[in-house]
Amino acid sequence: MESKTIKRNLYRVLRKTGVKKEDISLDASFHDDLHFDTTDWTIFTYYLESIFKVNVKDESLKNLHSVSDTLILLRETV
Repeated sequence: MESKTIKRNLYRVLRKTGVKKEDISLDASFHDDLHFDTTDWTIFTYYLESIFKVNVKDESLKNLHSVSDTLILLRETV
């Protein structure tokens, strides 16, 4: 999948999680900037796996601290 498409679909996943468009940036932290809680992580994981047709392991999710971390993970797995 093309890098531009991955980024666009990742932003789509974040929007489905309830993140405002203006809050999304590559350096946005899930905890500090996007204020993710347990429910947000569940929704994020569901849409991430369904849109990208991947299975993300729990240990991989624990290593995601920012939007750019997720982009790197997706580039490696998609």
